[in-house]
Amino acid sequence: MRIGRLQRDGLELAVYGAGDSGPALVFQHGLCGGAGQIAEAMQGLGSQRWQGLECRGHGASPLGDAVSIAKFADDVAAMIDAMGGPVVLGGISMGAAIAMRLAVTRPDLVRALILVRPAWVVDAAPENMAPNAEVGELLATLPSDQAQAIFAGGETARWLRDAAPDNLASLVGFFSRAPQRETARLLTTISADGPGITAADLRSLQVPTLICGCAEDAVHPMAHAQALTALIPHARLVELPAKARDKVAHLAALAAAMTLFLKEITYAPSTV
Repeated sequence: MRIGRLQRDGLELAVYGAGDSGPALVFQHGLCGGAGQIAEAMQGLGSQRWQGLECRGHGASPLGDAVSIAKFADDVAAMIDAMGGPVVLGGISMGAAIAMRLAVTRPDLVRALILVRPAWVVDAAPENMAPNAEVGELLATLPSDQAQAIFAGGETARWLRDAAPDNLASLVGFFSRAPQRETARLLTTISADGPGITAADLRSLQVPTLICGCAEDAVHPMAHAQALTALIPHARLVELPAKARDKVAHLAALAAAMTLFLKEITYAPSTV
């Protein structure tokens, strides 16, 4: 449910949340996602309190002029500051990149990390984000129906039908997302971006970290989750059932992993 707004650079960004128990948890959506994606990830956590910000250009939050992972992270930091941080900070895909960036740049705000289906390690424009960029480029130059037809007949769509059908479904959904121009800008700009941190930064982190990945996910490769687990001290890797095969089992396993992690850190002293 929407619980407030955050004023940033003349924009009114939408804040959502629920729950009334457990450690303060901030959880962020992925690229072109929104509050619904956050709530879906939180649905198995019972009364756990959580809060999430719809990033610029997502959901009820206007886009404005600045589009980058760093700017989105600055907005989330402002929300956590207003909450009185530090918090357990997590997210899916782009949300995980935001969380990693803040753990490095604002360690005073982060007491633990939850990285779900990460799409970035440290490099900008990773190869796995190319399908998102491809859709964005088509939407930037063609009417949505023509753009979708070209994409559907292309090599990327043919590959993903077998390799990662859940990714393909998400990509197809972007063709009906409005406004089209903003969707194109988000997909192309963020796909070419990165968290703006280094492997050395990740090796220096000293917060409990849960990392969740799954197979059959070309945009969020299990190899990224494994690489982050190797880099971040105190990181635990959980492999979830493939979302493409059984979304219910995937979400249930995610809820179980997060519930256990949150329980373990509830009484742990803050490291900041």
